Amino acid sequence: MYGEGLARIVDIMASSEAEGLATAAVEDELVEHLLLLHDLHPIPVEERVVGALEGVRPYLESHGGNVVLMAVEDGVVRVRLEGSCDGCPSSAMTLKLAIEEAVHKAAPEVERVEAENAEPEEEAADGLIQLTVAKGLGGGDATLASSHGPGANGGSAGVGPAGGADGAWAIAGALPELSNGGTLVKPVGGEAVLFLRLDETFYAYRPTCPACMSSLDGAGLDGDALSCPACGERYDARRAGRSLDAEGHLVPVPLLEDEAGMVKVAVGSPVA
Repeated sequence: MYGEGLARIVDIMASSEAEGLATAAVEDELVEHLLLLHDLHPIPVEERVVGALEGVRPYLESHGGNVVLMAVEDGVVRVRLEGSCDGCPSSAMTLKLAIEEAVHKAAPEVERVEAENAEPEEEAADGLIQLTVAKGLGGGDATLASSHGPGANGGSAGVGPAGGADGAWAIAGALPELSNGGTLVKPVGGEAVLFLRLDETFYAYRPTCPACMSSLDGAGLDGDALSCPACGERYDARRAGRSLDAEGHLVPVPLLEDEAGMVKVAVGSPVA
């Protein structure tokens, strides 16, 4: 009776002369979750997925990537990844995790997201990466596995240095310390993360210089160039931490910012 009553309310709102009333109602997070619980969301799942991808697209583009929606069917969202920084598998993994989180937030009834790589990566040469979403309405942890099964060493297939099956999203906060620029190393979810902000966009990296293995706490920022305080090695903070002086790159940490300006990152994963 309870669910049927909600269904009638949604029907009345949808047929009301007040245009957009049903859509406006789901802008309230509590109402939206209640309707999702009873499979009554007035906006089709595909439309919500499209909106989620549009919302995360600027972040993907900041990492040199893009995403194309292929299909939404039987609880599965299939996307194709394009771009990501050349030679940076961790950047591609960052994009996958960001997409999964955005889709899960907009359409928690989606059971999984399958991301097809437009270009092969080191960790998943030519396969399909499957992102499994925890069922339910909460922001469940994401797990990730290769469609090719176990890795070469007999364990689960690796997912790159910036994300993994043990990773979870943790709140970093609004990061007011970066309102005037600079960098910040802050513990989040039990791990230290390097944060910076460029043109109103936040970026996060593991706080270790790959050139000298020193901490990047106190790293300088000149335009897009982040400099190691110990050895002076410079990295392009906007382009997934690519080294400006030699080979190698920083390790990006997946990051998302919500409508309220709160930042969360995917932590808890081993660094390769």
